Amino acid sequence: MSELIFNALPLTEAEQAQFKAAAPGVEQRFLPLMDNSGLTVPLSDPTLVEGATVVLGSLPADVLSASPTLKWLQTWSAGVDVYLKPGALPDGAMLTSAVGAYGPSVADHLFACLLALMKRLPQYRDQQRGHCWSDLGTVKTLAGATVLAVGAGDIGQRFAALCQTMGAHTVGLKRTVCPPPAGLDEVRTLDELDQWLPKADVVVLALPQTPATIHIMDQRRLDLMKDDAILLNGGRGSAIDPQALAETLRVGRLWGAALDVTEPEPLPADSPLWDIDNLILTPHVAGGLHLEGTRERIVAIALENLKRYLAGEPLKNRMK
Repeated sequence: MSELIFNALPLTEAEQAQFKAAAPGVEQRFLPLMDNSGLTVPLSDPTLVEGATVVLGSLPADVLSASPTLKWLQTWSAGVDVYLKPGALPDGAMLTSAVGAYGPSVADHLFACLLALMKRLPQYRDQQRGHCWSDLGTVKTLAGATVLAVGAGDIGQRFAALCQTMGAHTVGLKRTVCPPPAGLDEVRTLDELDQWLPKADVVVLALPQTPATIHIMDQRRLDLMKDDAILLNGGRGSAIDPQALAETLRVGRLWGAALDVTEPEPLPADSPLWDIDNLILTPHVAGGLHLEGTRERIVAIALENLKRYLAGEPLKNRMK
């Protein structure tokens, strides 16, 4: 079967030329998929990928499952749980992700939230709006702090590296122990989570969604954390039980928390989380295409994998 590449990535004309050069003699369809905000418009018409053997971009799973010729999907997302469900892709189709593209953006966002919480900036902003001039007391520092990255992949490592620059001791929890990569002083296994939560001054969650990670931070584990610890989540909203977190913060436990992801999304207007003064909420904007560098990294990953695919070489970020 001859190859047909459906390229739905948000590309410049120069980048389209690079993809054409990487696949000489192979038919490749490009579509102008930009909406007014500059983000890629989701595709829902299954005829667009008719006959495609390769799809570059995150199309709806029901569109892809109806394309029996598909041999490989390269997503522009780091999370691919929707494509791992039974029947989401044709049997035998390979799946690769954009892991590595979002780390700098998400890590920067979480680090900004952390420093804001440590210096009580959300509460001072509330005072500003109320025209109140009042000293709120002591603040925190990362010097000498223990930072626990639950999920020590690209995002967790980059966040930990930022904390290291300010004097923190960083510990990463992964499924398997390995020599500590850049940014981490120690690497332990995820089954040691209960042992590390009482030691950590900062806990950052950067986990994919799996059956094992849903509500991994339930009430019992929130109770294991230090009373003045800080909790951050930039992975999947399902990692934290929202009712348990709201209750924990309501009774004055934890210094503060920051969530870029919630369960569910969007966060319902009646959620008690909205009204907690030491909680920073952002609407899943830490990643996405908010930084131009993120888009460029997505494109670079896809281009390298296309070259590997056509050369019969192993693909990077293979998830299936």
